[in-house]
Amino acid sequence: MSEKRILLVEDNEQIMRGNERLLIRRGYGVVTALTLGEARKAVEERMPDLIVLDIMLPDGSGLDFMGELRQHSKIPVLLLTGLTTPEDIVRGLTAGGDDYLAKPYDFGVLMARVEALLRRAEQIPEKLTRDRLSLDVAAGVATLDGTDLLLTQKEFALLMIFTQNEERFISAEYLYEKAWKQPMEGDSNALKSALKRLRAKLEGSGYCITLSKGEGYQFERE
Repeated sequence: MSEKRILLVEDNEQIMRGNERLLIRRGYGVVTALTLGEARKAVEERMPDLIVLDIMLPDGSGLDFMGELRQHSKIPVLLLTGLTTPEDIVRGLTAGGDDYLAKPYDFGVLMARVEALLRRAEQIPEKLTRDRLSLDVAAGVATLDGTDLLLTQKEFALLMIFTQNEERFISAEYLYEKAWKQPMEGDSNALKSALKRLRAKLEGSGYCITLSKGEGYQFERE
């Protein structure tokens, strides 16, 4: 099964390394960023399952970054910061934070909050709808104008990833990890074949799957 990936955005390297070691010991994949610039790149390239975000960073405010993120993503964000007043906490949660933990903190509390946010994020809605497309998540059935598209299990998993990340570039590695529940090794013919079949079944839906070199796959309106 693929591991959950957590992005740590923290300019204090000592704090970052301590949190990184803790998360790795718990079996998580960890990506680190010392600046907002590095964080933006990590979100686009690595697509984390959770972000642990400091607010006061050398190249800007974590709250501004979170505002950008919320325009296109629902990735859960745990704010981990030295700002401790009630006003700071309200501001952080209102700006789009899912939880707030003030420094200094207990490692056990940090882990409990990380795991709670990841559990909450795994609660997938029963149905996803995009214009004429409808996905019954429980049944694993996708329909176009009410007609079953007859997708395989992997095709349905890929379509669900795309509908949850519409207009975003998604790497082949991420698609494979999420649909096959294991890391991709080498150039996956299984993924390419599944995407080819899915493209054919989506003809006439108003959506298409495109591939941009160096950026990844994108699910967009025709």
